[in-house]
Amino acid sequence: MKNTVVVLAGPTAVGKTAMAIRLAERLGTEIISADSRQCYRELTIGTAKPDSAELQAVPHYFINSHSITEEVNAAMYEQLALGYADEIFSRQPFAIVTGGTGLYIRAFLEGMDQMPAIPEEVRQSLRDEYEQKGLPWLQETLQRKDPGFYANAEIHNPHRLLRALEVLEATGRSIAAFRSGRQQQRDFKVIKIGLQLPKELLHQNIHLRVDRMMAAGLVDEVRSVEAFRSHNALQTVGYSEIFDHFDGKITLPEAIDGIKTHTRQYAKRQLTWFRRDAAMQWFDAREGDAIETAVMQQLKA
Repeated sequence: MKNTVVVLAGPTAVGKTAMAIRLAERLGTEIISADSRQCYRELTIGTAKPDSAELQAVPHYFINSHSITEEVNAAMYEQLALGYADEIFSRQPFAIVTGGTGLYIRAFLEGMDQMPAIPEEVRQSLRDEYEQKGLPWLQETLQRKDPGFYANAEIHNPHRLLRALEVLEATGRSIAAFRSGRQQQRDFKVIKIGLQLPKELLHQNIHLRVDRMMAAGLVDEVRSVEAFRSHNALQTVGYSEIFDHFDGKITLPEAIDGIKTHTRQYAKRQLTWFRRDAAMQWFDAREGDAIETAVMQQLKA
């Protein structure tokens, strides 16, 4: 039997963790996380990390594996995840990969183009300017300086825009020039399952999750990592809004509302990303039996 990776993808708060654990227990295997923030030990509440019972139920890789003092990116993830998969395959022929970071999943399955190194002063200068002037400045700057890239960019994703601007400033060339579009061949079979929910239900899940994060102490968690606020992982939903509150820009209720709004927007972007993949088989996240049956049939095929 050929080694097989089952990818469980979908938007935040759709129910990926529970389904991944169910499949891993059925297959007697382990889970590789594809979440760009859950790898950081210091970020637990704001990243909706699996709880201790879930982590004990099934071994997870790339959760609590790094410190916020480190920068982790998609190219690093590619190598780490391939190593994790080899480790799992040494014991059984199946592995589960789950998470909402589409770029990390793509890096693992298809490989990453080599990107140029960015001098720290360039990165920091752009970060500082973005923090002062916000997303509209970032969008306008990139649209003016690299209209070709901007035309097809995720224009509401500050990470992607900052990265493109960093490459442009450091090299004088568009980030698009460094993308070969060549896919790496992997020596395992891949089954891709996408989880979705009706929009109203997904939004309800998101709002409930944010309320639980606040009750669990999100404000204290954000305060504990304030010294690292320029870190990529903290320029994201759930952290940037609380930092704005600390800076006196918005009230705490406004920050909470902002987290809910921005999480809904993020979920929409995730769905757009994953729906571009024609190999993704979509299921309602509540159809656990149907998902399990589909996976088992394909593993036997």
